[in-house]
Amino acid sequence: MGTHLAHLTGMKKRTIAAVSAGAALTLILAGCAATESDPAAEQTTLVVDSTFALSSMDPARAFEATGTMVNHNVYETALTFAGSDLSTLVPQVADYTISDDNRLVTLTLTGDSTFSDGTAVTADDVVFSYQRLQGVLGNPSFLLDGVTVTKVDDQTVELLSETDNPQLPFILPNPALSILQQSAVVDNGGTLDETDAAETFLTSTSVGSGPYMYDTVAVTTAISLVKNPSYAGEEPYYDRIVINNVGADTQRINLEGGQTDIALNISSDEAEQVDTNDFSVTTGASAATYYLWLNTDDAFGGVAADVNFVKAMRHAIDYDSILDVVGLGSQQPGGVVPLQFAGSLESDENNTYDPDLAEDLLAESGYAGEIVNVLYSSENAFAANVTQIVQANAAAIGVTIELNPQTAANTLDLFRGGEYQAGLANWGADFPDAANYLVFAPEGNIGARTAWNFGDGATADQIQPLAAAAAAASGDDDRADAYIAFQEALNDYGPYIPLFQPAEIVIGDVALTGIASNALWAIDFSTVAGS
Repeated sequence: MGTHLAHLTGMKKRTIAAVSAGAALTLILAGCAATESDPAAEQTTLVVDSTFALSSMDPARAFEATGTMVNHNVYETALTFAGSDLSTLVPQVADYTISDDNRLVTLTLTGDSTFSDGTAVTADDVVFSYQRLQGVLGNPSFLLDGVTVTKVDDQTVELLSETDNPQLPFILPNPALSILQQSAVVDNGGTLDETDAAETFLTSTSVGSGPYMYDTVAVTTAISLVKNPSYAGEEPYYDRIVINNVGADTQRINLEGGQTDIALNISSDEAEQVDTNDFSVTTGASAATYYLWLNTDDAFGGVAADVNFVKAMRHAIDYDSILDVVGLGSQQPGGVVPLQFAGSLESDENNTYDPDLAEDLLAESGYAGEIVNVLYSSENAFAANVTQIVQANAAAIGVTIELNPQTAANTLDLFRGGEYQAGLANWGADFPDAANYLVFAPEGNIGARTAWNFGDGATADQIQPLAAAAAAASGDDDRADAYIAFQEALNDYGPYIPLFQPAEIVIGDVALTGIASNALWAIDFSTVAGS
């Protein structure tokens, strides 16, 4: 059914148009090719194009975009977020409290959630799911490092951290911490250590309490979901979700040809060309912050290590020009923390385009015409254009920049080595909390790469108490204030210049409602409805 016909019928029916032979076979086997006499023909079906990034469907092992998206729609977590908002926690399987010392999180089950076989979600299921995540040592296991998980009673679970862990509640919505039905997993090889053999079972069978459950899974071509009949929440509009593995360069063709309802990987350039009479374009900030870094060690940074040189570059850069080339929905964060996180900095006068001020600061830096080498990845979609703007902006105030494109692997190796002069990099959060960005403090993961060490200079020593205060802060408001103060100090005398956040773009049929772009799991299918 074409897109325009879908508008006329209110998208109540949908004939699946497969985009590859493999996907077609998967959907036929799933029973999606229904005849007029087949009752399944009356089902509402949402077709989604996505470029798969997927190594496992097992929540304890899946940490790529596709597995995260699908599992969010199949499983529930203790806590969650609503829509695109990553700053406000919402109870799902449980509500929570956190102790004053930020070490003990207490989960109290709501008692509402039920697995797809109709049995209730219990504290035992929560404990098993978390302990299994820790024990199988999959990619996301680190999320609960240093946390002891204990059942208190049938409605209560405690999570005790070895050290201050105020960010733990914001980790719990990650689909890697999905609540699985213990009995079903154990019956199919599940254990709490590396002997676990349930991954194959969990690739074909979902044992969750979310709005959908697996119908068919072909990890290289297509995944189809059907409604969970026992879901305790609001019933989704769509009976079936079909997610096809489609390259980004084909998704717009499929969308405009009426073969798909939603496309998740269309570029910002192409998104600006779609007809908004037929399609809605939803943008949300990604969780990646792109920034310019400069080495603080005189031996490697040279003039780039001078605080006034860094300040000059902050005001030399035309941030709006960068947003123009990055494209639709991109934003300039005020600091390194993404704008949609609690504790983000909306704007900062230190990071504003002011060439006259830049020239004054450059004069104070002692710059004498030296070449400044800027490293970037030639494999990154934004890097070449962005660094060329930085190069041109620097030239306008008299600074000579030489660009050094390298492969992604070489760029990362040189940056991690801590001996390169300057470069463009990005940092994506492992979970939506400002604590991810303490790596930018002196001697943090990123701080070490810029040779920013305590005791080596005044700037590092000045920021130490602010980083410590942010790490130790309690309560939503106090934590947000502490991280804002930390970022303001980074902008005042730190070696990083935050440049932009690219957008997460979701394009859908204009008849659809309830589409929200979420930087953690892309999209929640249960909120999407036809008109």
